[in-house]
Parts: sequence; structure tokens; C-alpha cells
Amino acid sequence: MSRVNKEKTKIGLLSFFSGSGFLDLGFENTDGYEVLFVNENHEPFLEMYEGSRNLLGISEPGFGCHLDDIQTFLKDPKKDLIENVITEARRKSELVGFIGGPPCPDFSIGGKNRGRKGDNGKLTETYIDLINKNNPEFFLFENVKGLYRTKKHRRFFNEMKTKLVSNGYLLTEKLINSLEYGVPQDRERIILIGFKRDFIANYDHHLNGSSKLNSFEWDSHIVYDVNKVMSLDWPTQEEFVEESEKEFPKKLIKELTVQYWFEKNDVNNHPNSEHHFQPRAGLPKFKSIQEGDDLKKSYKRLHRWRYSPTAAYGNNEVHLHPYKARRLSVAESLAIQSLPKEFILPADQSLTNMFKTIGNGVPYLAAKGLAETIMSYVNKLKQHENEKVNSK
Repeated sequence: MSRVNKEKTKIGLLSFFSGSGFLDLGFENTDGYEVLFVNENHEPFLEMYEGSRNLLGISEPGFGCHLDDIQTFLKDPKKDLIENVITEARRKSELVGFIGGPPCPDFSIGGKNRGRKGDNGKLTETYIDLINKNNPEFFLFENVKGLYRTKKHRRFFNEMKTKLVSNGYLLTEKLINSLEYGVPQDRERIILIGFKRDFIANYDHHLNGSSKLNSFEWDSHIVYDVNKVMSLDWPTQEEFVEESEKEFPKKLIKELTVQYWFEKNDVNNHPNSEHHFQPRAGLPKFKSIQEGDDLKKSYKRLHRWRYSPTAAYGNNEVHLHPYKARRLSVAESLAIQSLPKEFILPADQSLTNMFKTIGNGVPYLAAKGLAETIMSYVNKLKQHENEKVNSK
């Protein structure tokens, strides 16, 4: 197995279910990572991945972007492609990692709930099988909280973890909330991270048969305590007044509010500012919903001085602008996902695909926080090894 040297750590990544690359961007913008290979099965998403990075001036992954069903990588001849990529990646990288979040509606409490038998649910097991077949030094798996909290889905999740442990992975998991990382959005997701036991054993010789990464510090890059955030006296519902102005309430966290991010990303002048659906139900319905009334399944109106509910823009879940009589724009939705204001979705894509890829994506600041947490762990292992060497 690869061993981290004493110089700057470099981790090569293979990304699966990449969407438009919010998770990848968090890793790419963290020192020490390089995305080498990208796989996405929905062509418009892959086009947006490539187009957005072209606009950001990010070079194409060294082993390319691939429009393929991930299941093909377990079969001939596609399986050889991944094996060859990993072989080459290990020549230029000190570690190789897999990152990805399989499509989640089959595990979502508000989604299809078909679990492991659903077309999307099956992809979770495929991703785990692909990890076990190719043995990257580490992996990250992201999915909805329903996989973690719903009894029948949790049973399946535990089976997948047993597979990984049997193949020599040490695991750690946490139900994160994007608010913890500074994202203006109440979004819970289960994150599972694994490292190969023989890789960790190079640095920690006291594993004692554990199947867990007990020394992994999940909180090392947390920005906010989510319980304290939730306990604040956030505004609830107020009369909707079009184009109104309201002062920021004191004793709240401005950086976690929708309006702060609208201003931070200059959404009114963003290239995606005019990309929003026109109302079909007519303006009266849009004007009848109070600012901050986000309790309905659909037609949720955000409050400007509060964080957003989970960004989910498919299945007729409509999110309304706090003080405009319309739905959110692509620019505003990207801001709620904490993307840098320089991030732009190519204008030649349909609104449906734009909003779907935004809703599916891992919030950028959460992705970056996770990338930093993993890198801190790897660097801690390296430091521990160096200290042992120097003490001899």
C-alpha cells in the first residue's frame, strides 16, 4: 500500500455520481487533492460539470470525464478502465480515494422509499462493490438521512458496512448538518468514511481489532454547533411584502441567512440570475404565502433572515423568493448551496436539469469541510509517523 511521505500530501480522487461537481469542487479547492477521474450517468449533468469548470478555469481531470452507468465498471471491459486509472493514479499520487453520493430517492423519507430494491437504491451497493473491488486507500460515501434513520434502510446500510469491514476497511460515520459548515441550509446527510486497515497500520500499530476509525476527528473543521444554531430565536412567518426591506434581527448568525448569501454572491447580477421558472398558478398564489412559511411540502417561501430548508427543487417542491413574487433563481439556489459566486451553470441547459443538479449536489462548504477533515486526519497520521522516526 501507498505510504504518505514527509512532503506535501497529494491525494488522487476518483469521483462517482459526480453531478455538476459540488462535492468535487470542495475537494479541489482544498490543498492536497486532485480529481483525476469523473463518472456521471446523466449527460446534462456531465455537460454542466465540464462547462462550469471551464468557466472557472479548472483543467479537465487527468483521466477524463466519463458518461457511464457505474454498474458497467464491474463488468468487462469497463472494469479494466478503473483498474488502469488506479494503477496510473498511484504513480502520481500518494493516496487514492473514491468519493461519491449515489442517487438517494429510494432511501428518502419523502421520496420513493423503495430502498435497496429501487433502481437508484441498487446503485449504493454497486458503489460499495466497486470500492471493495478496487481497494482505494480511502473512500467517502454520502446519502440521505433516511438510509441511516429508517429501520429497514438502516439494516441495508449495516450490511454494506459489514462488506467493507470484511474487505479490510476501518469505518467512521456521522449524520452531518450543512449548517455546521456555514451553509445557509438545514440539510442532514449521512457521511460514511473508510480507510484501509493496512494503510492505517503503517502509522497506528494499536488498532486492537477495532473496525472503527476511533481517532478520526469529525469536529476538527466544524464552524457552528448545530444545536446552538437551532436554539436561536429565528424569525418565523411574516406578511409577504413584495420588494420590502427588513433589518437584520440582532443576536442571530447573519452568515447562515439566505439574504447574507444573496448579497455575498451578488445574485441579482449573477449570470444565472434570470434562470427561474415562470409561475403557472398565477401571481395571486405566489403573493398569498407569508415570508418564512416553509412548512408545506411545496410552495415554501423562504425568510430572508433565516437559513433555507433543504434545497430540493424536484418533484414539484417549489421554493419561493422571500420578497419577490416568483420562484428562486438558479443564482439564488447556488448561493443557498454555498457555491462561490464565480460558479456558473452553462446557460444552454434546461431549467429542470439546472435545478435538479443543484438539489442533488452536496453543499460546497460542507464538501470543503469534509475534505479538510480527511486531510487533517491523513496529516495527523503523517505527523505521528514522523515523530516516531525522530524519537529513535
